[in-house]
This record gives sequence, C-alpha cells and structure tokens, in this order.
Amino acid sequence: MNKIYQLIIAVLTGSLLAFTASAQNALVTKELKLTSTEVLASSQATDWRLPEQRNLMYVQVSNTDAPVVFELAEDFAPKHIANLRTLVKQKYFDGLAIIRSQDNYVAQWGDPAEDEGEFRTLGDAAETVEPEFYRAKKGLALQNIVSRDAYADEVGFVKGFAVGADAKGRNSAEARAWLTHCYGALGVARGMAMNSGNASGLYAVTGHSPRHLDRNITLLGRALIGMEHLSTLPRGTESLGFYKTAEEATPIVSVRFGNELPTEQQIHLEVMRTDTQIFRDYVAARTKRTHDWFADPVSRIEVCNVNVPSRPVSTHSE
Repeated sequence: MNKIYQLIIAVLTGSLLAFTASAQNALVTKELKLTSTEVLASSQATDWRLPEQRNLMYVQVSNTDAPVVFELAEDFAPKHIANLRTLVKQKYFDGLAIIRSQDNYVAQWGDPAEDEGEFRTLGDAAETVEPEFYRAKKGLALQNIVSRDAYADEVGFVKGFAVGADAKGRNSAEARAWLTHCYGALGVARGMAMNSGNASGLYAVTGHSPRHLDRNITLLGRALIGMEHLSTLPRGTESLGFYKTAEEATPIVSVRFGNELPTEQQIHLEVMRTDTQIFRDYVAARTKRTHDWFADPVSRIEVCNVNVPSRPVSTHSE
C-alpha cells in the first residue's frame, strides 16, 4: 500500500512540477512581448545563412545603378533554372527590355519583338521546358506556420522561400508543394500551352500577392533586394500593362549570376534561416503585434506577410 501511495505522490508531484514549469514559461513569454525588430536584434550568427553566389541572379536595369538580386530555388524548378543559366551565360537578356508593368500585379521582361514573330535566338537553351508548377511534398523540410490560407492546405517556408502544400495526396496522387506568388516572387512567363514557358520571359510580382497563379506558372525564386526598381516603373497603357511603344520600355542592361561577376561587383547578403527558433519567434511577433501601434491586432498572418529578413553581411555582429 505504501508503494501505491508513493507512486500517486510521485505522479502528482511530477504533474505539479510540469504545470509550474509550463506556467513559468508562459509567464516569461507574456512578459517578453518582443516586437519583430527586437527578435531580429536578439538573433545569433547561426540564425542566418549566406546564399551561394551561383544562386543569385543580378538583373541590371537602365533606370538605376543598383541591381535587382533574386535568389533561385532549385528544389522547385531545376529544369527551368538550368535553362535560365544557359540563357544568362549566352547574355540572352542583355539589351532586351521590361515590356510590361501592370499596376498592382507584375513587371515582365523579355524580347520586345516577340509579338512581331522576330524572336532573339535561344542558342543552346531549350525552346520548351515541361512545367514545374509544383513538386512532391515528400523530401522537403517544410517549416509550417499557422495561417488560414485560401489557396493551400498548409503554408510555410523551405530555405527561406514561401511555400504552399497539400495536407495529403489529392485524387490518389502524392501530396504536392509549390512556391507562392508573394511580393517579389520571380516567375516564368508562359502562353496558353503549359510547356510554353522556357525562362526567356520572366516576371516579378510587384503588387498584392496574386496567389490564384499558384500551381499555374513556374516560379523560380524571390527578390532579396532591389524590388523598388521594378515596382516603381511607369505603368503600361496597353492591355495587361504592356507598353505600347519601344520607347516606353525600360532596357535591361545585363543579367548575370553572382559567380559570373567580379568579386568587387558581388553583393553579399545573409538571409534569416527559416528552420530556427528565432524565425518562429519572428513569425509569432509579426502575428501578435503586441508592441506595435495596433489598437486591435488581428493575431493572424498570411504567408506572404512574413517577409523573410535579409541584410548586408557587414551588419553581422560577431
């Protein structure tokens, strides 16, 4: 009988200790109430990663001396990115132009003579590439966030890229995952045929996230810096924001991958890792908004409102 009482006391004591620890943690969390800025300030060197220069695409347009820098996501569109590398190596985009700027939507660049049937040669690049609108969810380390998403069963991040996913397979197929059309997303323009996008025409989302395009267009990655050079372009006056004349279009000076540039021209950025506790704290802070000026914080968030932080390496504190 004594052993039974001892067991009961041990269980009760353990439960009490667990409850006390839980209450203390909740109290600490409540007392902290960090803003997203404060969370960033508390980050450590291990909370950040340095993207490889070979995965950074520098788009230099004529309206600025600073490039738009995109990071590519080969886990989601390896075939299109391989074709894009071929095009860039051949300097395909040099001298082409931004041909479309649609208000609250996208800026698109490519060959201005395309509508006249006078295509610039693709050289060694493929003319058609099978669509990579999504991939198998299996094998991805998806870091989910809590969000009532209208376009996906689950949303979260993979290596800094915003991702939507199926909760399970649909129609007996395996579950899928895809990059989402958030602000700054880089996509492959296509026509009616699903395989008509070969990366010779690209666009970046410059307005409110057009998530209805998810799983209908191949996305390649997202902008890290320089989006203001695209989002502030004059709007096209033709249908869908296309420019009416060549004079309206903004020329593309060059497109290069970082590893093709001289060291002094490379821009070194670090991006917050999305598989860390600090990132979870960052998302929580942006969700709760406890210290911001909000009179009635909604305490919810969409995947495109998270904005994974990036910063120059020079700001890194040892």
